[in-house]
Amino acid sequence: MDVQRDLQIRVQKSIENVKINLMAIVILSRGKCGLSKCITCYMVGMAAADLLVVISEPIFYRIGQIYFPDSFLFITPVCSFIYFLIITATLTSAWLTVAFTFDRFLAICCEKLRAKYCSEKTAAMVIGTVSLLSCLETVPWYFRFEPEYIIDNVPWYCITKPVFFTSTAWDGYVIVSIILVSCVPFFLILLLNVLTTRSILAASRGRRGLRGCRNGEKQKDPEMENRRKSIILLFSISGSFILLWVTQVVFYIYQRITKIYSYPVTDPVYVTEVTANMLQLLSTCTNTCIYVLTQKKFREELKNAVSYPLKLIVKIERS
Repeated sequence: MDVQRDLQIRVQKSIENVKINLMAIVILSRGKCGLSKCITCYMVGMAAADLLVVISEPIFYRIGQIYFPDSFLFITPVCSFIYFLIITATLTSAWLTVAFTFDRFLAICCEKLRAKYCSEKTAAMVIGTVSLLSCLETVPWYFRFEPEYIIDNVPWYCITKPVFFTSTAWDGYVIVSIILVSCVPFFLILLLNVLTTRSILAASRGRRGLRGCRNGEKQKDPEMENRRKSIILLFSISGSFILLWVTQVVFYIYQRITKIYSYPVTDPVYVTEVTANMLQLLSTCTNTCIYVLTQKKFREELKNAVSYPLKLIVKIERS
């Protein structure tokens, strides 16, 4: 019953996440949030990747389990593709967050590379490259499964091939894949944030020393104000990624040390595993909340989007 309730909660949250990410994509695509085209491009890319995670994992996979048993979703090629899509979308979402963090690191800390790298064209190229490489890296996951039954020449259900558990090649691939999807992005984002913070603190002290104070009053520094807004957005997005993924990373390290991969439902470790998965899924909807909390113009566009249907109804009634 607890497992069934957990699945239902995840489905409900996922439907909400779909709405949130769709709204974020629409609002950001309009380009009226006061962000540069480069940042907007990354924001839309991350929102689209997060949307794909929500559609593939909780909706296709979880809703299929609860509400559509024995449907076409359980045909072997279909469920294999859904699993492949889950891994690909998660990997893409994680590495786009890394790409955005690296872009902001260059913009804030490397003035010589800022004009060349931090552009809309480069952002689009990076997003396309990350998406393509993610698809190529996760292709083997599609071939992990074999049909459990074949009815009227139609393969049904996905069960893991026995060779998956005995092959050294599969074992090595799984380790590399999990490291790429969780550990490497986690530590790269952490490192880039540390380097960015150090550079910002040094630059702030230098600019305050050069500008000084006029008539005993602090002068406003437009450059530092712009940096402050970028820093808030950067640290909010990458910081939330770190906090929501840390449980998954620690749990993965624990699994590799203990070499235990399945647990009873009553085991506290199972609760930790479920919690880690839910926090990872939650990371697909936090970016929109961050936009609302940190970006004034995004809040204004969101209010306009919410109030537009009401204004339209009032206008129709008056006419």
